[in-house]
Amino acid sequence: MTEPSLSECPMCGSPRLYKDGLRYLAGAEPVQRRLCRDCGYRFSEKKPLQENSHWQINTAGHSTSGRQVCDLAEESKNLDAETGQLHSAGESQTDQATIKGKIVQFSVWLKMQGYPDETVAVRTGNLTRLVRLGVNISDPETVKETLSRQTWKDSYKMLLCYAYESFMKMENLKWIRPRYTQGESYPFIPTEQEIDQLIAATSKKISTFLQGLKDTGADPGELVKLRWIDINKETRTLNITPIKGHNPRVSKVSEQFINMLERLPKTSEAIFKNYDNLKNAFFWQRKRIAEKFSNPRLRKISFTTFRHWKGTMEYHRTKDLLYVKKILGHKTIQNTLKYIDLEAAIFETVDDQWTAKVASDVKEATTLIEAGFEYVTGDYIDGGKIFRKRK
Repeated sequence: MTEPSLSECPMCGSPRLYKDGLRYLAGAEPVQRRLCRDCGYRFSEKKPLQENSHWQINTAGHSTSGRQVCDLAEESKNLDAETGQLHSAGESQTDQATIKGKIVQFSVWLKMQGYPDETVAVRTGNLTRLVRLGVNISDPETVKETLSRQTWKDSYKMLLCYAYESFMKMENLKWIRPRYTQGESYPFIPTEQEIDQLIAATSKKISTFLQGLKDTGADPGELVKLRWIDINKETRTLNITPIKGHNPRVSKVSEQFINMLERLPKTSEAIFKNYDNLKNAFFWQRKRIAEKFSNPRLRKISFTTFRHWKGTMEYHRTKDLLYVKKILGHKTIQNTLKYIDLEAAIFETVDDQWTAKVASDVKEATTLIEAGFEYVTGDYIDGGKIFRKRK
């Protein structure tokens, strides 16, 4: 006869529990593992190892006092392999159920530490990829060895290291991160014709998302959070909720984007919902479109490419770095400086006889006129007015 299954977390008393695989013990039936969704505490349901044995709760990353120790060496080895505790180099790897539980626990821990959902998803996915490569996440040396064999860019290896470093922090352990460096490179900037080809040839929802990226220059993570209440159809503006430390802003959009939004069903508060599904569908459609138009350059266009294109084009149009910074929501001007070099590389002919500025309202326009600027033109998508004066 066995005791009933635990329905509450022994640590915090929460009934919100995950099933977290099975724990196999020598000489006993499998035991159901549980993971608390609130505090991240991991434990097993109470089961007897064998007849007349003691009841036990097994926890990963917590004390296991009261655990029965078997006299047989082989049985002790098997029990140790199933505890989920971290092993030193050379010991057997943890079983798949324990690894899966560790990844779930890692995701919960990141949320409890206050990381945004985007960071939680990326770091959990990167840790999962390390596991799929055959890494023993209990042994930091296997992580270094596996990464050293890969042909990836150092920048991507750095992201994997950041994820594993967070995992080690969760386990209250330390490791020495490999010395990978972030390579400096300029992003790919397509032509407007290539961007419009993708917008015209993709599905209804994806083409709407791409048009929004083109009009606003928003980060993809910002636009995917767009809700119906964030849209003002009369003024053709969007309220952009920032991520990655960007500034909040109101972006002007084209009438074409508003019309494309009207075609989408209003089945929920969010417009685009699942970002991963949207991105995966875009990758498949982009491949098909690139083959259809026999243009391999289209396969180099990602969601982020639209933001870089917007920054480059706006700087070419206005030569106003502060205006580009405002459009893109950058916190510091350092992040905007690269568009000077991008614009110079793409547009060889540059007219240095004039200084141009953009005014977003009457107050800014008045200030520019007082400084000697003259009105040139306006009524662009973003609603700005361009002024200039000779150098």
